[in-house]
Amino acid sequence: MVLTLAGRLLVATPLLEDENFRRSVVLVLDHDGEGALGVVLNRPSEVSVSDVLHGWEPLVTGAPVLWVGGPVGVDSALGVVRWPGSDEPEGVRAVPAPGLGLVDLDEDPVLMATRVDLVRIFAGYSGWGGGQLEDELADGGWYVVDAEPSDAFTTQPERLWRDVLRRQGGDLALVSTYPDDPSDN
Repeated sequence: MVLTLAGRLLVATPLLEDENFRRSVVLVLDHDGEGALGVVLNRPSEVSVSDVLHGWEPLVTGAPVLWVGGPVGVDSALGVVRWPGSDEPEGVRAVPAPGLGLVDLDEDPVLMATRVDLVRIFAGYSGWGGGQLEDELADGGWYVVDAEPSDAFTTQPERLWRDVLRRQGGDLALVSTYPDDPSDN
């Protein structure tokens, strides 16, 4: 049986050199024995939401750009939202992360504007086959930490990796000071 990581964050360790994930923070949206799916939270693109999805730009939190969710399915989009209140709104599927869900981007954005208060749209996603993420964890590629709802809507993506590690305290707070280029030491 696989212990689910859905709703938690994967924070790349300094050992993870894959450019798709170097210093990334990934919100795990789904995880079971068949694999895992998530979105990178700290990689904004330069592509405007309006270039891809008509009507969603006014709802987007922060800069109205697509975020690079990962290297898989880059021609598809996922919308992560937060909504006021406790009832999951129509057109949204809650995910295990606290207060977050996935919005159906085929829904009318005008109607969704009355149902959700924060929206971020990701192009692509991060995906792992069965056992692949567990192998990466065993190899020391990721730290697993609790997510805060604000992580998905950061306005300072360049700081998210350090900020998430720092708030953990202890050894992980120390890792947050690891230089981008170790030769700078």
